[in-house]
Amino acid sequence: MAHKQHKKGLHPRNPHNKRYDFPALIKSLPKLGEFVAENAYGDLSIDFANAEEVLTLNKALLAHFYGIKKWSIPKGYLCPPIPGRADYLHYIADLLAEFNGGKAPTGKNIKGLDVGIGSNCIYPIIGNSVYGWSFVGSDIEKESIESSQSIVEANKSLVGNVECRLQLNHDSIFTGIIKENDRFDFTLCNPPFHKSQKEAEAGSKRKVQNLTKRVVEKASLNFGGKSNELWCKGGEVAFIKSMMRQSKKYAKNCFWFSTIVSKKDNLPYIYKTIEEIKPVEFDTIEMQHGQKISRIVIWTFLSKEEQKEWSKNWQ
Repeated sequence: MAHKQHKKGLHPRNPHNKRYDFPALIKSLPKLGEFVAENAYGDLSIDFANAEEVLTLNKALLAHFYGIKKWSIPKGYLCPPIPGRADYLHYIADLLAEFNGGKAPTGKNIKGLDVGIGSNCIYPIIGNSVYGWSFVGSDIEKESIESSQSIVEANKSLVGNVECRLQLNHDSIFTGIIKENDRFDFTLCNPPFHKSQKEAEAGSKRKVQNLTKRVVEKASLNFGGKSNELWCKGGEVAFIKSMMRQSKKYAKNCFWFSTIVSKKDNLPYIYKTIEEIKPVEFDTIEMQHGQKISRIVIWTFLSKEEQKEWSKNWQ
């Protein structure tokens, strides 16, 4: 497949393409009004370096755009930036549309596997709300699974559409999660980016300094994050390489495997692993939000004939 590049900005279907409409968001969640004020440019905003304010903004976005009225995460866990998470799902929808007459397939018959659902359940929430898809979410941390499960149980629209599975083997990504008869139309993954806690803290410090334009000695993680959410041995590259190698065992259980790759410099290592596992097709899709560029790497082991046969289930 040809390498896909997209224009600057979020996906055309992403509702977060424009500036935050704070008056509308405050209507959906009045508590947000406590934090909204004019910034130095005379625009309404919040303090994006403040964890509580970012969390409250997320609650408002989920209530306003996705109909999720009950959402919370344990203190210190990753609070995901929703616009970028939504983008990933819209590009996956485009990918599936290529095998569905140009139209994104909808409904619970379309099933995704979220590798690393975390405590926030964000990908299943957005995918189910926008496209009606069903999900299995996996994680190695019991507290994260319990948190996501409680979000599902608290929101009627998610009940029966999202299943949370605990990964008991920390070296396995798919084994122990994908069952023999499971069929997933896609997998999603936002892998741990950093190689160590020290590297994660340095990254957070840079992020807060960029947001506040002030020098800080120590930064709290404004988007939170526990060890398994932010770093792992070998960082993003090691995690993705392991996932790619393990995916081959489940070649017939999944149509498209995918992962976020945050750092462009990591692509050559990932492409080398692609050569090793020899999928039938692979591609790289670029996403851009402001100055930040990330990419989705996708791969499938299904032949063209198998792809056609598989997609008949979407009709």
